[in-house]
Amino acid sequence: MRILSPTSTSKRPSETERDVRLNLLLIQDETAAAVAAIDDLQLATLAHELRSAERVFVAGAGRSGLVLRMAAMRLMHLGMTVHVAGDTTTPAIRSGDLLVLASGSGTTPSVVKAAETAAKVGAQVAAITTNASSPLGDLADWLVIISAAQKTDHASTVSRQYSGSLFEQTLFLATESVFQTLWGTTEEPAEQLWLRHANLE
Repeated sequence: MRILSPTSTSKRPSETERDVRLNLLLIQDETAAAVAAIDDLQLATLAHELRSAERVFVAGAGRSGLVLRMAAMRLMHLGMTVHVAGDTTTPAIRSGDLLVLASGSGTTPSVVKAAETAAKVGAQVAAITTNASSPLGDLADWLVIISAAQKTDHASTVSRQYSGSLFEQTLFLATESVFQTLWGTTEEPAEQLWLRHANLE
């Protein structure tokens, strides 16, 4: 086994250790502030609409899309009928369904197009974004606003993190809060939810 030693141009482990701790605190502080700024009524409304929908669809691009995939898995654990847009087995959306979308800027073309399609067939649209006055915000029936920098706003003073990291981190925490809230309205123990977990992994 080869042991790597720091070169003259690299940081020593102790310096890196200090930096990772400072950056953990940075992320913790920024996400705490972003979470505190979320309107509780907006999240409660999203939870209510999820509970009321016949079927739930989620769509997002990039890292936001990955977070919504995680949220979809949790909703499936609750026994909901949930689909991820773009998967080969995802059916057509229709009236009575709810489409949950995430886009920090509210301008992501594929996400805006999904909202337009859903609205056209009479489905409800819930959007999570930083920008209420964006094209996505205009199309949504329900909004959850996250106070975070947009990924292309590199000069933002809202966050010191790269690109849309703060939005995506807060999006994850917000969707976890919704899941936890919905689970709290059931009497199902964790063991019952686990029976729905994928067994073909």
